[in-house]
Amino acid sequence: MPRKLLKFLILFDNTSLLYFPGQFLSGKVLLQLQHETPVLSLHFNVMGEGVVQVRSARQERTYDKENYIDFRMRLLGDSDHEPSILSPGIHSFPFKLGLPLGLPSTFLGRYGWIQYYCKAALREPSGLIHKNHQVFIVMNPIDLNMEPSNLSQPFKCDIEHKLGVACVGGGAVKCRVILDRGGYVPGESISVSALVSNGSNITIKSTKASLTETIEYLARGKVVQMEKRDLVTITRGKIRPGGVDEWQNETLYVPPMPPTNLKGCHIIRIHYDVFFIVEPKSLEKQIKLQLPIVLATYPFRNTSGDISNTWPESILKPETHYPSTLPIFRPWLHEKNENN
Repeated sequence: MPRKLLKFLILFDNTSLLYFPGQFLSGKVLLQLQHETPVLSLHFNVMGEGVVQVRSARQERTYDKENYIDFRMRLLGDSDHEPSILSPGIHSFPFKLGLPLGLPSTFLGRYGWIQYYCKAALREPSGLIHKNHQVFIVMNPIDLNMEPSNLSQPFKCDIEHKLGVACVGGGAVKCRVILDRGGYVPGESISVSALVSNGSNITIKSTKASLTETIEYLARGKVVQMEKRDLVTITRGKIRPGGVDEWQNETLYVPPMPPTNLKGCHIIRIHYDVFFIVEPKSLEKQIKLQLPIVLATYPFRNTSGDISNTWPESILKPETHYPSTLPIFRPWLHEKNENN
């Protein structure tokens, strides 16, 4: 009767599969055999890599790659020439290693990705090799309390833009936009206040505020592709000549998204902006204000001076809770009609 490998699994002790740089990755490789089986070796490999891959209209490929982890160990077998005999039943081979500090967060984009996974390879004397792999997720926290202090302060932007022709009564549109601060975490809301004064003779068709994600893919130090997407948008109606429109604490909800900049990665950059856009009628150009923000993992602590809210010197704050689904998969990746 031929030998049969009934099970070949990689099992992590942390069933959520979510890890932070500096934590231990531990678990076991589990084999279940139907018959006594000679085995030359069982190798285990932990990999972490970032990849950028762009194809042009002519199918020319631009490619770049970074390696973050490449850790290999032998879980069974002292020599490839001396097989070990495994009895029928279940065999468990534990593994444990510390993840390096500074690993970038897991990410999946249209033209690049950052992924972490383990591979196991079981080799028999006959040359037959059984393989398996298991993906795990890394989140590199960004603490707003460790970023520049001005991120906790209101963020203002002003502009004065002339519309129309001065000799026939043209005038200026004045616009002031204020965000309640410059740093946020997913689940929070951005408070937008604005004052738009239309001193021109042209009707303003609409005003809107959009939270926008921009992803830049780099190869050999140059940006080779870009994705840009409006995540949340608020739109308001027209402002007639001489009119004024005031926004009072309108809110843009911050959805689950990767943090700004993918700290530790040098081939994929992510940044977020709030764009405030004034859309005049006729052929006049848009008036656009760009307010860059930081999207992080840990929110600002309260400023009441409560020392019980001081974080311990550890990677994780115990009372911090994370969503059960992580912002690494993007449902729009396979949309047919996407504007990059």
